[in-house]
Amino acid sequence: HVQLVESGGGSVQVGGSLRLSCVASGDTIGRYCMGWFRQIPDKERQGVAGIESDGSTSYADSVKGRFTVSQDGAKNTLYLQMNSLELEDTAVYYCAAAWRGVRLPYEVNYWGQGTQVTVS
Repeated sequence: HVQLVESGGGSVQVGGSLRLSCVASGDTIGRYCMGWFRQIPDKERQGVAGIESDGSTSYADSVKGRFTVSQDGAKNTLYLQMNSLELEDTAVYYCAAAWRGVRLPYEVNYWGQGTQVTVS
């Protein structure tokens, strides 16, 4: 099965940018629907952005126009470019791989360990 390792989180000021990376090993990301979720304490994990099996992308309404999800098959890596960051974007961000869909947490088969993004 695939293993996922995120990086790129950190602290940034409002209006700033970060790029998250998720390096996959053990399998190729092209076989999966890939996506990003985020979670804040005492709240359910929520979908942020994803790439479905047909290559289409989806975004949560709160990040449309600010975040861009992409993947590089040669590097077996998923990315999340986050621009115009807002206080509400503060969360732990998780990379996810799923066989059938990647919009909801219950669809996910494999999770990364998470990376903290703090906007202040």
